[in-house]
Amino acid sequence: MTAIAASGAGRDLVKYLLIVAISLFWGMNWPAVKTILTQMPIFSLRAIGFTAGAVLLLGAARLAGHRLRVERAEWPALAAAGLCNVLVFNLCTALGQSLMATSQAAIIAFTMPVWATLLAIPLLGERPGARQIVGLACGLAGLMVLLGPEALTAPPSQLAGPAVMLVSALAWALGTIVMKRRVWRSNPMVITGWQYVLCAPPMILLAATETRPALAEIHPEVWVGFAWHIVCSICAAQALWYVTVRRLTVGEAAVSTLLIPVVGVGGAVLLLGEPMTLRLAAALVLILAAVACVLAVRPARR
Repeated sequence: MTAIAASGAGRDLVKYLLIVAISLFWGMNWPAVKTILTQMPIFSLRAIGFTAGAVLLLGAARLAGHRLRVERAEWPALAAAGLCNVLVFNLCTALGQSLMATSQAAIIAFTMPVWATLLAIPLLGERPGARQIVGLACGLAGLMVLLGPEALTAPPSQLAGPAVMLVSALAWALGTIVMKRRVWRSNPMVITGWQYVLCAPPMILLAATETRPALAEIHPEVWVGFAWHIVCSICAAQALWYVTVRRLTVGEAAVSTLLIPVVGVGGAVLLLGEPMTLRLAAALVLILAAVACVLAVRPARR
């Protein structure tokens, strides 16, 4: 009995450590990327990040003794999830941050669990319960509060940022469902590394059309942002996310996203000087309430 309890406590500790690590790495990545974008254009940022992620993750997997070869049956899901989780999500989040405040962009991006619940209806045959419906209503209310009444009369150019961030959230939700449906034999570092290999070439081609600053002109804070972005977000957090998806249920895995917008908004306020307005706080509370409703665990029947 004691051994079983110790084993359960150990699993809980690992789960909590995963959630804390992912929240910190991805949450602080929002101000890091915003800082990088002050000097580095979007395609160049993603080309550097994807290439570095591929080299570092596959290199680390090789040193750890993992086989780099992926089974043929795993490639379709690997490519589909990589397109959603890596290419579309990262491209849209960078573009979105260039069009709107980082704190607002982070809140919209992490409506992901709400959209994952909706996508699970046609893709997994799941039926939303009352809590999920309430959660969806809270999520939509949070978005409306964040955008404000002026969104009804705003020109399309002012709504481009929120629209792009919604695409990123939908892509992440779809990619998570793809990853969860597959029983993977390959190591998470190998899966993530090959996804970066697939997504890097189009970014490299597009980056060739951009003008970048000379290395000597890059500010120290941008270098720090790059270090955090590549090591903590591109490599560590992405691999840990796949570990989380594999180890936990869909609901538990999505719970790990709850703290990310809180960390992201806090980082944007503290590091970027963005204002913490009443509207921003209210939207954050509504989005977190939406996610909590969507992920609420039903009590076991006796």
